[in-house]
Amino acid sequence: MPSRARLRRLAGCLGLLLATGCGGPQPGRLGGNDASARAAAPAAVTAAQLARLTPDQLAGQRVIYSYKGPDPPEQLLTAIRSGRAAGVIFFGANTADPERFHAAVAALKQAQAESPVHLPLLLMTDQEGGQVRRLPGGPELSERAVGRQPDPVAAATAAGALAAENLRAAGLNVNLAPVLDVSRQDGDFIDRHERSYGQDPAQVAELGRAFIAAQQRGGVLATAKHFPGLGSTPAGSDTDAGAVTLGVSRAELGAVDEQPYPRAIAAGVRLVMVSWAVYPALDPTRPAGLSPLVVRGELRDRLGFKGVTVTDALEAGALSSYGDAGARAVAAADAGMDLLLCSAQDDTQGSDATAALSDALTTGRLDRADFTAAAQRVSALRTGLAP
Repeated sequence: MPSRARLRRLAGCLGLLLATGCGGPQPGRLGGNDASARAAAPAAVTAAQLARLTPDQLAGQRVIYSYKGPDPPEQLLTAIRSGRAAGVIFFGANTADPERFHAAVAALKQAQAESPVHLPLLLMTDQEGGQVRRLPGGPELSERAVGRQPDPVAAATAAGALAAENLRAAGLNVNLAPVLDVSRQDGDFIDRHERSYGQDPAQVAELGRAFIAAQQRGGVLATAKHFPGLGSTPAGSDTDAGAVTLGVSRAELGAVDEQPYPRAIAAGVRLVMVSWAVYPALDPTRPAGLSPLVVRGELRDRLGFKGVTVTDALEAGALSSYGDAGARAVAAADAGMDLLLCSAQDDTQGSDATAALSDALTTGRLDRADFTAAAQRVSALRTGLAP
């Protein structure tokens, strides 16, 4: 994270909102030792600069879009050109044809180059390893396989480096990985697709830290998920399909499920994804990603996370009683979630979320100061990424 002094020195060169531009290069490598490259990075966006955005544009700084098929629709490109999108998430249907995917990424970046918001798009996917890979290639080992290697730390480090190399080659800059859920038994929800490093929280913490550090050294932002933990979810339950309540005690949550997160935060993880399960020990009624008690109270206040929070899929079945995409986006933003993940592979979902957020800002349903602070965190995340 840039120092406050350096941000003040560079604030004049950002030119974010009025297309004034900044001639310095934007380094794509994170955590490197090239001081001159780091000094050339644009400053993070200030509240005053964000105040110049229209409500639609300000709302869009918190929305991740998705689309169906290999080619981004014109409606999405228009939203990006208009400054109403923070990024795009990609799935297998988007990436199946490498040549067309390359062209799609180029088209999205060109649209952003025409936007009044002069920050790179967040271009993301799920490249966890093993069965959960949206791009061909590494990391080929699942998290479970990594945890069972003779030298699991070396394997996790290699997996993080491979993920970064693969995503950067495709033009992407965010990986929604690693999974830090601590499995309880073989065959449970998170183990079903081999998505947990194991049943030992200390091992999950160490391997997650290694993956995060290696991936971010390689220039791709990491996302720790799914806070405060889905490891106790039984087989047959899934927040994508419906409501899930995990009756884990607060003591067990702290000792097991949340144990990997202090290590991830200390390693500098830039994003944390919050789950849609309900944890009665923390909030008896609301899914974690809609609960300020979890997002603000547990993750930010207790664990000290200062980075960007991102929702799980906004279309998840666990939110079926919380209205449409717009209502869900507003509820998540009100709880303290920074980025809203509209991953239904339908760009109208992102547009609906943006419109609802804009309306909530205009009517005062959402606090403008809190909303702007979240947008500033997202802009800081985007600062310094390769355009």
